[in-house]
Amino acid sequence: MAARAANTPALLVTDAWVRVTPGADVAAAYFTLRNPSASAVVVTGVRSSAAGHAMIHESRVQNGVSSMRAHEPLTLAPGASVRLSPGGLHVMLGRLAHPLAVGERVPLELLLAGGGTVALSATVRPLT
Repeated sequence: MAARAANTPALLVTDAWVRVTPGADVAAAYFTLRNPSASAVVVTGVRSSAAGHAMIHESRVQNGVSSMRAHEPLTLAPGASVRLSPGGLHVMLGRLAHPLAVGERVPLELLLAGGGTVALSATVRPLT
């Protein structure tokens, strides 16, 4: 299912899911973004009613050391796609409102430059 922003350049979101870590108050969300429009689309942030804070992060391994850093804003050129996936870009959800259950739908909202938003729902999958 694709989500599309209203009153903003087209931005499509597909394959949204959340990987939960039992016993932790954090989770990671993944999905694919596609900009089919003729203009760049800039994602300036993300929020979720299921978490106290949410942020686009990027995981990297450099010289054998894993690190994670904020990656906002995220710019999608015209016609570009970006996949948020384990080991790379992802949405970090912190201070979860409640423990997430497999199969639950987690609401997310992408914040776009210019004031637009894209609402989506990500299904919780098991850790493995």
